[in-house]
Amino acid sequence: MEPRPDIVLLGVEWRPRALVRAQLIEEGFDVVATDSWPEARRFLRPGMKPGLVVVDLQGLPDPDRVLADLRVLMKPDRVLVLSAASTLPVEEIAGIGFHVVKRPVPIERIVETVKRIVPLG
Repeated sequence: MEPRPDIVLLGVEWRPRALVRAQLIEEGFDVVATDSWPEARRFLRPGMKPGLVVVDLQGLPDPDRVLADLRVLMKPDRVLVLSAASTLPVEEIAGIGFHVVKRPVPIERIVETVKRIVPLG
């Protein structure tokens, strides 16, 4: 059985995903990053769920379905959504109970938000 990560990061675009992952690792988090929802979902099984799922909506196919699935698989306060232009309205995402950070956003703000939601050790 794979160890349970602190954070699962779903982001289609590799550059922002890699930058956010690197900064979170620098801060001490164990982060699994993936570019597809089926791959990210593997880490959301019972007994293996991370402390937080970060979903970057930028370029994500079918974001409605991903967020609907997350609503069932994770407690809403354990999901951070990075909004993107022309996807879902921020108000709709926040209405589900997910944390939302509106793009454009510096990586430091994403990390600060993650640290508020999932404090280290």
